Amino acid sequence: MEHRLSRNDPCWCGSGKKYKHCHLKTDRASQRVARRVPRGVIIKTEAQIAGIRKSSQLTRKILDMLETRIEPGLTTEQINTWVHEMTVANGAIPAPLNYRGFPKSTCTSINEVICHGIPSPERVLIEGDILNVDVTCILDGYYGDSSRMYLIGEVSEEARQLVAVTRECMYLGIQQVKAGNHVGDIGYAIQSYAEGYGYSVVRAFVGHGTGIQFHEPPNIPHYGAPGTGIELVPNMVFTIEPMINIGTYNVKILDDGWTSLTADNSLSAQWEHTVRVTNNGVEILTE
Repeated sequence: MEHRLSRNDPCWCGSGKKYKHCHLKTDRASQRVARRVPRGVIIKTEAQIAGIRKSSQLTRKILDMLETRIEPGLTTEQINTWVHEMTVANGAIPAPLNYRGFPKSTCTSINEVICHGIPSPERVLIEGDILNVDVTCILDGYYGDSSRMYLIGEVSEEARQLVAVTRECMYLGIQQVKAGNHVGDIGYAIQSYAEGYGYSVVRAFVGHGTGIQFHEPPNIPHYGAPGTGIELVPNMVFTIEPMINIGTYNVKILDDGWTSLTADNSLSAQWEHTVRVTNNGVEILTE
C-alpha cells in the first residue's frame, strides 16, 4: 500500500529535513500544474529548454544571415541552399526537409502566399515583393522554429504597413504569454489589433507546441476571446506565428498540396517566434 507523506515526515529526497521544510511546496505546485495541463502537452524540463534554446538561436542566426543576402534577382532556390548549408554546417538538420513529403529545407512564401511556399529555381525575387522565410532547425534532437518577413527593394506602402502590423500582432500576442493567462488571450490581442486595420486573421493555420517534436499540442489560434482556451503554465513551449491578410482570411491550396494562398489573391504576411512560458512572464527563445 502506498504511504502518503505527512508534513512532519522526513522528506523523500533524503535531505534529512522534514517534508514541510523541504519539497512540500514544490510538490504541491507541480501537482497543481499537472491538473491544469491538457493531455499531450509536454511541459519541458530545464535540460530540454536549454536544448530548445540552443536550436532556436541557430534558427535566429540563419534568419539573420539572410538579412544581408536577400535582394531582387535572387531565386528562392538559392535561399533554400543557404538555409540548408548553414543548418548542416552547424551540426543540425532542417526540419522541413521530407517532413510529410515537403521537398525543401525551408519555406519561402511571397506576396499572396500565406505559408508553405516551396523554393524554386524558377521563382526570382523582384522589386516590390514581400517574402516570408520559415526556418526550423533540429539540433541535438531539439526544434527551434521561427519565420521572418523580408522586403525586396522598394515595396508599396500598403505592403510595408501589412508587414509592420503583422510583426506588431506577433509581439502583442507574445505579451499575453504568462502563467495563468489563456490561449484565447493571445488570439484576442492579435485579432483585435489586426482587425483594427481592416485586416483579417488566417484561421486555417495556427501556432503550435514545439521543441521535442516539430508540432506538438497545444494549438495556438491567432484569434479568439479573452480567458478562453487552455491555461498557460510554466515551461510550456510553443510558437506564435500570426498570418495576416489584407483581404479575406479564406485559403486555397495549390495542387502541390503545400502552397497556401489567400482565396482572393490579396497580400499576406507572417512573423513567428518560439516562446517559453516562465514563472513570471515569457522568454522568446528565437530572438
